[in-house]
Amino acid sequence: MNLSNAWVPYGGIACGITIIKEYWDMPVAVKRVYEPTSSKDGVRVLVDRLWPRGLTKAKAAVDEWLRDLAPSNELRRWYHARPGEWAAFRKKYLKELETPQAQTALRRLYELAHQPKSLTLLFASKNETANNATVLKELLGGVRKPPKGTGPVAARAMRRRRAAVRRR
Repeated sequence: MNLSNAWVPYGGIACGITIIKEYWDMPVAVKRVYEPTSSKDGVRVLVDRLWPRGLTKAKAAVDEWLRDLAPSNELRRWYHARPGEWAAFRKKYLKELETPQAQTALRRLYELAHQPKSLTLLFASKNETANNATVLKELLGGVRKPPKGTGPVAARAMRRRRAAVRRR
């Protein structure tokens, strides 16, 4: 087996852990905790601060609960009131992951991700595409941040440039 020391950075986030290269590309799944368990889930990790309503520990079948990876209550409430602010939430959440408590939990998540078993990140949010678990999955996959030149500001600037060329 090929062992190496991997540093997985995002801005100020860096977790140095020893990994086995064969498991680096292990897929990470993101799933609502209310969905039925599957044999393909592997290690099931809950990444919410609050325990899901109406769900027993036995029914949830959670292997590990990493509360410190969840957004703060303030950020969670802020995003709930502004669901269209995904980019701002993501940026604030990544900033929160730089705290010492989150760093310890993030290091544990990287260790779990680089084991032979597959990893499933569990969340309770009804929004299945824009939540903290998807951000964590991106971090595990090596995605740091969206490429420059994408997003609404870049699209607006491109429309202005095209309109200026047409006017000439």
